[in-house]
Amino acid sequence: MTSDPDFEFHKPQPLLIVISGPSGVGKDTVLQRMKERGLPFHFVVTATTRERRTNEIHGQDYFFVTHDEFASLVEGNELLEYAIVYNDYKGIPKQQVREALASGKDVVMRVDVQGASSIRKLAPEALLIFLTTRNESELVERLMGRKTETPEGLKLRIATARQELKRIDEFDYVVINSDCHLDETVDTVIAVIQAEHHRVVQRRVDL
Repeated sequence: MTSDPDFEFHKPQPLLIVISGPSGVGKDTVLQRMKERGLPFHFVVTATTRERRTNEIHGQDYFFVTHDEFASLVEGNELLEYAIVYNDYKGIPKQQVREALASGKDVVMRVDVQGASSIRKLAPEALLIFLTTRNESELVERLMGRKTETPEGLKLRIATARQELKRIDEFDYVVINSDCHLDETVDTVIAVIQAEHHRVVQRRVDL
């Protein structure tokens, strides 16, 4: 009996990894540390209609577009998902995700809880990771500490975050992002991804 030289006992499939959670849990910070580590992932860049902040770079942090440009993306069916977030639009350009998966790379995207639900419907085999704080009080403290909102805007964010915390059961994994433990958080996220690549039955994402 001869062996097949092209047979691979275990061939990991590229993952579509969704990192989500309420506002204020540190999603952007976790992704930034993952990027700093030089991990071999494709990090999705989101398109948004909100104003660019002084420390943000177009094409790296977000694709900053006008409302008319965003409408053209929607009409052309060029977004994987999109939603209104605090009166602005955000969406995931579809083509970059398909190309990265086709190349064999894991794709990591950061979306809000509403966006994660949309991704799950389109790609049931996506890996959904919920980032959160140790408790609700810590989350509220973080949101208040940012001091980037009007009192009315802060009240809305806190109310929204409390509702988003209730949707944790829609996710595959939960990771606590404690203050001053960023690298531990990233280590846990990476461990989840590595474990998924060792599943006997692999997740297969088709878009």
